[in-house]
Amino acid sequence: MPTRSLPTCVDVLIAGAGTAGVPAAIQAARAGASVLLVEKSAMPGGTTTAARVPFPGIFHAWGKQVIAGIGWDLVERCVAECGGKLPDFSTPPAAHWMHQVGVQGPVFAALCDETMQQAGVQVLYHTMLAAVARTGQDWQVTLCTKTGLATVQARILIDCTGDANLAALAGCELIIPEHTQPATLCCLSGGYDPKALDLPAIEAAAAQAVAEGRLHPTDAGWDRTRPRLGSWLNSFGNNANHIHGIQARTSEGRSELEIEARAALLRLYRFLRTQPGLAGLRIQAVAAECGVRETATLVGRDTITAQDYVTGRLWSDPVCHAFYPIDLHTSDGGGLDCRQLQPGVVPSVPRGALLPQQVDNFIVAGRSLSSDRLANSALRVQATSMATGQAAGAMAALACSRDLAPADVPACQLRALLEQHGAIVPPAAP
Repeated sequence: MPTRSLPTCVDVLIAGAGTAGVPAAIQAARAGASVLLVEKSAMPGGTTTAARVPFPGIFHAWGKQVIAGIGWDLVERCVAECGGKLPDFSTPPAAHWMHQVGVQGPVFAALCDETMQQAGVQVLYHTMLAAVARTGQDWQVTLCTKTGLATVQARILIDCTGDANLAALAGCELIIPEHTQPATLCCLSGGYDPKALDLPAIEAAAAQAVAEGRLHPTDAGWDRTRPRLGSWLNSFGNNANHIHGIQARTSEGRSELEIEARAALLRLYRFLRTQPGLAGLRIQAVAAECGVRETATLVGRDTITAQDYVTGRLWSDPVCHAFYPIDLHTSDGGGLDCRQLQPGVVPSVPRGALLPQQVDNFIVAGRSLSSDRLANSALRVQATSMATGQAAGAMAALACSRDLAPADVPACQLRALLEQHGAIVPPAAP
């Protein structure tokens, strides 16, 4: 197929083709906006694909669907494409993770590409952000491509990087925590039968290896007090380790994280290969990048607090629901502070959590939306990111077509466009 040239001017430029960026781009393009989506890596899907966390959720709460639209459509289509079966969502599960929907990451990425192409989104992979400047009411964004710097003018910018990188360049105020949640490197191991392993003996040997400095407690687990290898071995390396003490929003921090994560995997591999039943251990695949849970959040016009979240506060201008327990990964003790929502509670996200306080024509979607640390530990997950991304794309398209700021788009028009494309918009506060 012929290579399309990079546009010099678009209505909407979106940074980050992850779980927020893809629905944002599709929604904006379907609503008539010209859209350029730039992504630092080689594929769309973000955490779902590049970080190998292929169970986006959660879309259902207390027996009914609360998040739908473009993201859910991609998930549902991927399950069908791969011959899978969705869980029975009609009954609340015993544990929230039972309503996660598994997808095949490579197929999901291809479906994202296909759907964006059909919508008319122009996508530029292997591209980083270099600079941002205002030109009147518009933005001028300098991109670092594989062949040099390129400049694009856009009416609206949407930050879906997860790290608020575009927001920082645009001068938005951010909250950058001194200590962040630990990250995780997912992989796929093989060459052994978990049922044939003497797990207590392996964990005893691991404790000795930790004492000798050959292994760290969280190289294969979340518990900082002692090594727990059962989850890693039984899940074949899926979402079962912690890398601590790194701020991953910068290239320097991200490099340190990726190097340390691979060092942890190598320590674990060397140890496990010496254990009975694991001589044939293989690392068959590893995520292209670490899964990062926390870097920076926007100071927005509305900030979602933990109290807002756990009480299901109604907002005057909501754009989507959210549903996940408070899920703060920690670097001490057992490694996780998980607090389930009370029966019937369904949180929501206001438009103001996506809008900077003093920067116009700019929207943030995904895990960097304006929220305190505990609330963000729940809001950061894929389904909510998909919903906020679609809301951002709708807001941007309407702002462009009506020559308005995103904050000034009438709520009734935003709701109508989102619902037209399958989204579920919460009721507004009376």
